[in-house]
Amino acid sequence: MDSRPTMLGPKGLIKKHEFVRTIIQCLYSLDYKKSAVSLELESGISCKSMDFGLLESHILNGNWDACIDTLYGLNELTDETRASALFLVCRQRLLECLIHGDDSSALSVLRKQVSALHMGREKVHDLAFGLFSLKEMGLGKVDGEVIIELRKKLLSEMEKLLPPPLTLPERRLEHLVEMAVSGQIDSCMYHNLVDPVSLYEDHRCGRDQIPTETTQLYILLLDTLFQILTDHKNEVWFVQFSNNGEYLASSSSDCTAIIWKVLEDGKLTLKHTLRSHHNPVSFVSWSPDDTMLLTCGNAEVLKLWDVESGTCKHTFGSHGFTVSSCAWFPDSKRLVCGSSDAEKGIYMWDHEGNEIKAWKGTRMPKVLDLAVTPDGENLISIFFDKEIRILNVTTNAERVISEKHSITSLSVSGDSKFLIVNLSSQEIHMWDVDGKWVKPMKYTGHKQEKYVIRSCFGGLNSTFIASGSENSQVYIWNRRSPTPIEVLSGHKMTVNCVSWNRKRPQMLASASDDQTIRIWGPSFSKKTA
Repeated sequence: MDSRPTMLGPKGLIKKHEFVRTIIQCLYSLDYKKSAVSLELESGISCKSMDFGLLESHILNGNWDACIDTLYGLNELTDETRASALFLVCRQRLLECLIHGDDSSALSVLRKQVSALHMGREKVHDLAFGLFSLKEMGLGKVDGEVIIELRKKLLSEMEKLLPPPLTLPERRLEHLVEMAVSGQIDSCMYHNLVDPVSLYEDHRCGRDQIPTETTQLYILLLDTLFQILTDHKNEVWFVQFSNNGEYLASSSSDCTAIIWKVLEDGKLTLKHTLRSHHNPVSFVSWSPDDTMLLTCGNAEVLKLWDVESGTCKHTFGSHGFTVSSCAWFPDSKRLVCGSSDAEKGIYMWDHEGNEIKAWKGTRMPKVLDLAVTPDGENLISIFFDKEIRILNVTTNAERVISEKHSITSLSVSGDSKFLIVNLSSQEIHMWDVDGKWVKPMKYTGHKQEKYVIRSCFGGLNSTFIASGSENSQVYIWNRRSPTPIEVLSGHKMTVNCVSWNRKRPQMLASASDDQTIRIWGPSFSKKTA
């Protein structure tokens, strides 16, 4: 007689018995109990193994000696798992002895059965202390229904502890399907869908899911208007979308910054032109609540603006203190800035201009760029052209990452887990903030030799990286691949900076020396990559 299992699937990789059993478990977990029972009867396959069914019967009936014998008879268990299971049973037995007022039996269980498991003196002591403390609090008042519930809880713990095939891992079929869906998403280089992936067909996004096109005219594109902004009068050096995606801020060598409003249809309109600076503005930073905007430049002071009115609320430091970069803490009350002047270092202020802390002095190098992780835990700075310093602001623990080539810019992912730096070697490196990686992920293809080029994370779950380039193009990578998946043409000169809209994962902005800002959106083409 052939004892080989019946296999399913085009490749014959799925055991029929296991497949049906996981379906039955899924029906029970979805509360389709009648359907689950019907499938058990028709297939002759039970959701629970015979051994676990026997164990369940002993536990529910309080037959503890038989329960212990059953556990000793299960050859599939490791010594560690068996000891853990026996400990749970003895704990329940001890508890019920105390409930019934049988202290002598409780002490016998504790001394003979629990101690024999070699679970560690501290664990046994904690068990005894906890249970006898409960007794002092009136454990004897517990009724029979509560005891049944405690036994059901023990069964649930057993199901999680005992290995397959004695039990099935919780929600096994859902886990397997989710893994399959995750695998398809991970292999999809253009995945940028907010909506859940359908199970009805294999998932594969086309390039129409990411921003790839813009036009100089207002053209209706997938119900959204994309455009070229030409209000700056000189090179545009920086762009950044607000955290809520409703605004875009830009800064220029024309000594101004502009706040743009993103309308519901995707069209951008000029809200305010900020004109208080006397030198080029090279950096902006939105407060986390998007009510304030910071602006600064290598030869400029730091200014704080009210977004709604467009008025300058505060100028930080003296006119001799020039600021190269700035960032906010999550509370929208504290901010930090770094100076490109050696010895002046990094300052932390509140939004009203009161100095909180400063890192400065003769040994302090110039700060090329800095960022605060969105969770507020780390201050990341670029020192000495080639050093990334990550400071935990709570513990003051510091870690240094050294690069071989000059770093020109820094960006942090929205989940605070990763950072990217642009290098003069025409590479972008991604590091993990926690410091678990020995080597960075590297991205190439763009051109960068002479100028400051800025990149950003973007798309759903920061899946993509975008960067400007000295060859007038915008480059987009999937984080998992070192080569670009898209190269966007349209600008006529160096693209200095890019920003991806966090709330509109198909909207990207780029700033160029050609004095324009381009707003990129999905392509008309829907061909699959």
